[in-house]
Amino acid sequence: MKINFIKFLSIVLLVGGGSLLGYSGYHLTDQKVQEKKALQDAQNIVKASGNEEETSESISYSFSQGDVVGILNIPKLNKELPIIEGTDGAELEKGVGHYSDTKLPGQKDRIFLAGHRDTVFKRMGEIERGDILEVQLKSGFHQYEVFETFIVEETDLSVLKTTAPDEILTLSTCYPFEYLSSTEERYIINARKMN
Repeated sequence: MKINFIKFLSIVLLVGGGSLLGYSGYHLTDQKVQEKKALQDAQNIVKASGNEEETSESISYSFSQGDVVGILNIPKLNKELPIIEGTDGAELEKGVGHYSDTKLPGQKDRIFLAGHRDTVFKRMGEIERGDILEVQLKSGFHQYEVFETFIVEETDLSVLKTTAPDEILTLSTCYPFEYLSSTEERYIINARKMN
């Protein structure tokens, strides 16, 4: 009787574990497909614009949550990532999320982008002071130089404060990088607009 229960429990655990692995594999594959499609959409948007830097003093944008906004290039990591308007789960599944209450390139204020540490922002700990980040939108090509990295509590909203008239690109992801579950800290990268 005891042996039958152990066999039954073993089978249940194996089936359950296999189901979880299958679901995880499906979820990761689906996330990659969504990210790839969003990047193709972003590349089409950028190509259609002519990709020349906007010289106007006031650039305006109009995006709805879930819209593809543009591309974040991280040359050091050889990454080209789609930027999606919004930072809810659906947006972060497709790429890098733009926090809607902050500005976008050319608006001379803080631009806040967030991403998952195990997908789009994998290897973010390798980015150092002096590295270049690039954003391509309809308004053109914008370059930023990293000047600091630091860690904050998840509840620290100072990383969203205005930086006007300085244009600062802020990237945020969960920290520590190795954890598999949610964390209470965020890794922040700040980069200043060049030229």
